[in-house]
Amino acid sequence: MVDQFPQLNKLMKLNLGQKRLTFTPLDSFYQVLSADAYTKHGLNAHGVIFDELHAQPNRQLFDVMTKGSGDAREQPLHFIITIAGTDRNSICWEMHQKAEDVLRGNRIDSTFYPVIYSADDDEDWTSEEVWRRVNPSLGITVTMETMRQSFEDAKQNPVNENIFRQLRLNQWVKQSVRWMNMEKWDGCAFKFDPKSLEKRICYGGLDLSSTTDITAFVLVFPPEDEDDKYIVLPYFWIPEESLETRVKRDHVPYDLWKAQGFLNTTEGDVIHYSFVEKFIEELGKKYNIKEIAYDRWGAWELTQNLEGLGFTVVPFGQGFKDMSPATKELMRLTLERKIAHAGNPPLRWMADNLCVSTDAAGNIKPNKQKATERIDGVVALIMALDRAIRNEGALPGSVYDTHSLLMYGEDGWN
Repeated sequence: MVDQFPQLNKLMKLNLGQKRLTFTPLDSFYQVLSADAYTKHGLNAHGVIFDELHAQPNRQLFDVMTKGSGDAREQPLHFIITIAGTDRNSICWEMHQKAEDVLRGNRIDSTFYPVIYSADDDEDWTSEEVWRRVNPSLGITVTMETMRQSFEDAKQNPVNENIFRQLRLNQWVKQSVRWMNMEKWDGCAFKFDPKSLEKRICYGGLDLSSTTDITAFVLVFPPEDEDDKYIVLPYFWIPEESLETRVKRDHVPYDLWKAQGFLNTTEGDVIHYSFVEKFIEELGKKYNIKEIAYDRWGAWELTQNLEGLGFTVVPFGQGFKDMSPATKELMRLTLERKIAHAGNPPLRWMADNLCVSTDAAGNIKPNKQKATERIDGVVALIMALDRAIRNEGALPGSVYDTHSLLMYGEDGWN
């Protein structure tokens, strides 16, 4: 543009090797920066144009450019431009949520001016009227014919539907189709006080995964009356030494979850099951854990130790026969808002990752191979829910604790 505009050419010095344009009267410059965050500390930017925030692998560069750079300027200005993304644990989703909060009046920030052009999740994505509303330059920079062709590709190939929704309608989508409707899941984020559950009957599900992955233990408290819900209390562990590596590799905020108390770590680079065992032992002193269901894989020693501590442990198969009833029940309870999980972030992430397999008889089970991210917490939840449902209605203790012994003799019942 500078080359083709004589007025600009007189004022600008071009250095294409450094991707820099210098405005000679003030010696200020406009430059393209690399993605290496560590080389950007100390910059004093008058303006930052941060394009396609959804493509950032983490928040490091964003934080460096917007939270320190330009502090010495009188009027620093940041433009953040992006389409919707696919990762709801990203800095882009965080900024999207902030923008929606400001637009709705739920948050006041006079320094933040949000503009969003996107189709709502429940809008008709096939409607050309919706297309025009969310694409202000439709027919100018993008032709309607191009839009229609993209739509036809999306209609004929389901894989392209998410691409169309994201790139053309600016909707947040997942990279693959998931089983759980997250709006319904979020509708069950009922709050509860864990202290109010002490001494109450519950059932546990234990998914040890491997020593380097996420270990999950979930307690399910059955409802005590018709108006009560199944209450879910999850716990998660990862190795301490791999925490930072996992955050960078998986783009998942494990460090934030740990700081918020939603995630535990064990010392070293592998999960020490002795720590998990001690943790469950302490839980058993607070809650009346009737049974613990577990995946047989790799759990022999820990479950033997738990049994030695007085817990009733039940092996739980991972096939269709064992997993299907409670998996279907989890969906039913979610749709009917009869489950309470308090919006636990790691469990929500895992529910959003859940893919299922179906057999010829219509049975379903979680599929860890299809899931692109971890689902251990949901697997543990399904196992605990199964034990809670199967034991629902059983009297605690013995019937003879509340009824006297009846004897039948020549005179009848006594």
